[in-house]
Amino acid sequence: MLDVVRLRVLLAVARKGSLTAAAKELHYSQPSISHHLARLEAETGARLVQRVGRGIRLTDAGRLLAERAAEIIGRLDATAEELAAHVGLRSGRVRLAAFPSALGTFIPKAATVLGDAHPGLRLHLTETEPPEALRLLRAGRVDVAVVFRYDDTAPEDSGITMIHLLDDPSYLVSRTPTDGELAGHAQASWIAGCDRCRSHLLDICEKAGFEPRISFTSDDIVAVQALVAAGLGLTMLPGLALLAHRHPDVEVAEVPGSTRHVFAAVYGDPPRPPATDALLEALREALKETL
Repeated sequence: MLDVVRLRVLLAVARKGSLTAAAKELHYSQPSISHHLARLEAETGARLVQRVGRGIRLTDAGRLLAERAAEIIGRLDATAEELAAHVGLRSGRVRLAAFPSALGTFIPKAATVLGDAHPGLRLHLTETEPPEALRLLRAGRVDVAVVFRYDDTAPEDSGITMIHLLDDPSYLVSRTPTDGELAGHAQASWIAGCDRCRSHLLDICEKAGFEPRISFTSDDIVAVQALVAAGLGLTMLPGLALLAHRHPDVEVAEVPGSTRHVFAAVYGDPPRPPATDALLEALREALKETL
């Protein structure tokens, strides 16, 4: 069985890049760090680190184990906090990661609902796009990840439960009035967003018979709409983004067949920690009042 302390040592070495820095972070001596690594190599039967000049680097096996160690330790730390907060939701914290337009629309209301119902429960928010939010969830660094996916998005990893929150239609955003059909805009310049949105834009334009000429890329919905209003291109934005911010000089039209699905992702199957269930309920309540 792998020793958790030694996994923490390997993770610190991977993060810091040296034995000295890892020892400083963990408040160990350098010989102690070397001893733990040697014992971990003996336990696994694999060489985990190798010397390069005066420093060290992880082998392929070491990098693989360090990645898994991050998830294992994250889950252990999260479980310890969940147990500490189990008593009646009178204390503790719950952590949420979400994409920007969710944070700009229904999540502030969810925070208010949660705070009113459980005043002792602290909510920590992280703004990030879905792939990183799911990575944080797997690593135990957040308890709930509000994410979106399109019909053409690759399935999420096993172990993650997706709870449907809403369907969010996409809109063609332009400077002048238009319908939502993309085929008539094959020669236009386009403005793309995050990787997941860009991939969907490429896919839906391909279905309309052309490859979009992407002139600008930005995740900032304020900047994107300003570029459209200045006549520098077209873009596609979901309804939540337009609810969070709508430039007065742009026109929008719903794009047929382009809907993103918004989920609350949690790790594992029920029963869930009470704080996580309380947050999920607050998200549902907030959506009723926001949309």
